[in-house]
Amino acid sequence: MSTGRQWSGPGDEEPACSIERSLQILGERWAFLVLREIFAGRNKFAEIRASLGIASNLLSARLKLLVETGVLDTQTYQEPGSRPRQSYHLTEAGRELRVVLAALQQWGDRHRPRPSGPSALRRVRSTSRPVHVGFLDDDGREVPAADVVMLTAPGAPRPAADDSPATR
Repeated sequence: MSTGRQWSGPGDEEPACSIERSLQILGERWAFLVLREIFAGRNKFAEIRASLGIASNLLSARLKLLVETGVLDTQTYQEPGSRPRQSYHLTEAGRELRVVLAALQQWGDRHRPRPSGPSALRRVRSTSRPVHVGFLDDDGREVPAADVVMLTAPGAPRPAADDSPATR
């Protein structure tokens, strides 16, 4: 089981930027690919490793970090004649990353398309209608991305090198 520890990095010096804090956990390509496999129902180490072709030590490190940071939980299972092992399951925080994975997929389909088309489609389960990732306001209405601005929150420290209009 996950420790539920809030992880921020060496010395627990918390970056002010939530993007930076998120990238401490998710900013390495294998993290999202591991999550993609778990969303697809592959929860066992050997299944994930075989699907990704990742080295065992890299997969172990990714899974350990995702568990330590509360993105995944573990459950013990045992196949007949084998020692007990851990399977990996999404926590609430992990399930919330589905929209991030969908946004990455949507971006890749648009800006890095494969000649043969997308490898997966985003659809409403009950109707099979296409869906896309976007911004919603408090009333659930979609807001065009061009109308969204990222502002520095009152009282939040601003990165010293950042003087862009979006953060003023």
